[in-house]
Amino acid sequence: MLRLLKMLFSLVFIHFSLVVFPQVNPTPAGERMQGMDQRRKLQAQSPLNSIKFRNIGPTIMSGRVVDVDVNPEDPTEFYVAYATGGLWHTNNNGQSFTPIMDNLDMLFIGDIAVNWEKTTVAKGVSVTDRIIWVGTGEVNSSRSSYAGVGIYKTIDNGKNWEYKGLPESHHIGKIQLHPTNENIAWVAVLGHLYSPNKERGVYKTADGGKTWKQTLFADDNTGAVDLDINTTNPNELYAAMWYRTRRAWKFEESGKSSGIYKSTDGGDNWTLISGPGSGFMSGDKIGRIGLAVYPKNPNLVWAVVDNNTPKPAEIKANDSLYKKDLFKNISKEEFAALKTNLIETFLRKNGFPVNTMVSR
Repeated sequence: MLRLLKMLFSLVFIHFSLVVFPQVNPTPAGERMQGMDQRRKLQAQSPLNSIKFRNIGPTIMSGRVVDVDVNPEDPTEFYVAYATGGLWHTNNNGQSFTPIMDNLDMLFIGDIAVNWEKTTVAKGVSVTDRIIWVGTGEVNSSRSSYAGVGIYKTIDNGKNWEYKGLPESHHIGKIQLHPTNENIAWVAVLGHLYSPNKERGVYKTADGGKTWKQTLFADDNTGAVDLDINTTNPNELYAAMWYRTRRAWKFEESGKSSGIYKSTDGGDNWTLISGPGSGFMSGDKIGRIGLAVYPKNPNLVWAVVDNNTPKPAEIKANDSLYKKDLFKNISKEEFAALKTNLIETFLRKNGFPVNTMVSR
């Protein structure tokens, strides 16, 4: 009796906690950035600020690489972006790496984009001061994924960084640069992980990141997770939208609003191309989608889909033994057609009393 009362009290307490103390509102990006600025000022005033520290461990869940961008003309030069470790550069095929983002307070990355065509000229000499865009906030939606504060950009290979906005984006899925116009870029914003928000979908800038326009929006829980472009016709783009929401106790990773959109006017307008009848899967079990346009034939677009549709349980009347998977999604009519003696056998094998009565 005491055990039953304890269980009842626990259930009532859990219900009370969920109703009276619902999930708190997320901290606004402005407050987070203010806190980072205060931390930077305190660090500068610290008597220990000249002491170099070295991490000797232990380390858990480290080293998640979220993006790699390789020089198309020289594969020994590339950049590696980490979920929580900033941005690293190598020009000797990975024999050594240099961190180029450590002077920022924000080291959580979702995606990077490098303008390999653009170099700067100093005193008549062309130098490889790369233009790099960084979308902060890891796109992988795990409990250990940290939110970012938007877009950063450097025009001198990380010596100096400029903040480019989208503070409430939290998690950036992809940055797509225009192949010939350095001022145009598109960003796939996944949005908040633990709460709904409006700042998600596809954003476009035509002035190098000074201003942004949201051109694709589905709903408060559906964000853009991937983008790709037809490099021979930059007006043609594809975007993958993903419904996902996480709570402390569960993760919804699929929904009807997940799908693939296409733009034929440079990302100003979008059309759903993965709806019913398109040949693509539909329904509320569409999870994360990855996209790739084949460069040699832009009409060929690949999509990798996290399909959450469960396998149908096949009911066989002649089965000698019933298995637990059979009962997960069974209808009343299907249950009524099962054999009573086999149900009783199933119950006995799963620890139910031998004298269990089956009444239908």
